[in-house]
Amino acid sequence: MRGICPNCEKEQDIDLVQTQEEILVRGELIPVSAEYYRCRTCGDEFEDPRSNDDPLDRAYREYRRRHAMLQPEDIKALRKKYGLTQHEFAKLLGWGLATLSRYENGALQDEAHDKTLRLALEPNNLMLLVKETPDGLSQERGEKLTAKLKASSEEATCSLERVYEERFGTYKPDILSGYKTLDLQKLFNAIIFFCMGGLWKTVLNKEIFYADFKHFKGFSNSITGSRYVRVPLGPVPDKWQYFFTLLIEDGALESEEIFYDENISGEKLTSIQRPDLSIFGNSELFTMTFVKEHFKGWTAKRISEFSHNEKGYKETPHRHLISYEYADDLQI
Repeated sequence: MRGICPNCEKEQDIDLVQTQEEILVRGELIPVSAEYYRCRTCGDEFEDPRSNDDPLDRAYREYRRRHAMLQPEDIKALRKKYGLTQHEFAKLLGWGLATLSRYENGALQDEAHDKTLRLALEPNNLMLLVKETPDGLSQERGEKLTAKLKASSEEATCSLERVYEERFGTYKPDILSGYKTLDLQKLFNAIIFFCMGGLWKTVLNKEIFYADFKHFKGFSNSITGSRYVRVPLGPVPDKWQYFFTLLIEDGALESEEIFYDENISGEKLTSIQRPDLSIFGNSELFTMTFVKEHFKGWTAKRISEFSHNEKGYKETPHRHLISYEYADDLQI
């Protein structure tokens, strides 16, 4: 390989060196992969100036994952969900603008601040912050946000999430959920996104699986918080039949059974509503789009056979949950 060596100040033969290094983060050694170039002439080692890869950022993400802390995109998504500027949100939290900005851009938050952010995820708690910080928002903005938060709180009382919890229980974020609690809003909108233009049910199950696991592979957490079960046709979201039925009954999806002959048929799901993509972070949208394009035109048989070659599928017993630990071995 040829490239410009900064030490020699001219084009030389260079080698790409891939290695593992450990970064100390708050007393914990976090192993991360790293790569750099070595000049064959002078032996100087240097990073690719065009690369945006940051080992320290990946170490921070892994630390957050291990401690079930919010990732930068989660913090930004929370703020944008309620239409708050950084300045407004920082004031409500009682922080300086620079602090919130650093967290949204990748700085590692402390545990106290992470707990504060998690409390602010609840509409009633954020409503209390608005009430106790009269100078945080203008009167008009405060009244509008309070009305929105009240609506969200009332909706949550009879929401699908609450129905799901009452019927199936809930679970804490761990390695089986990609270190996220189940986010039905994101899961349902991801399903609608993948079904735009129509999609076989078997293909849909696999695309959701690949989106969550690929995002975990790159960013240390899943998109939806869904857990996945090993079944004969490949990985599927746990309780997937319930999710699809709700979306069909709600008019978000249309189901069509297509017959090949009198003995063989398949079910195709098509989105009737448009997905709300504003709830997803940039990395989540990028991952979902990548997966949708990667598997475009694949048949149910092809994607099932492809998923059977995943290490996580091979090593997980039938009807057991597939750990996100296998995301590093993903084929895409």
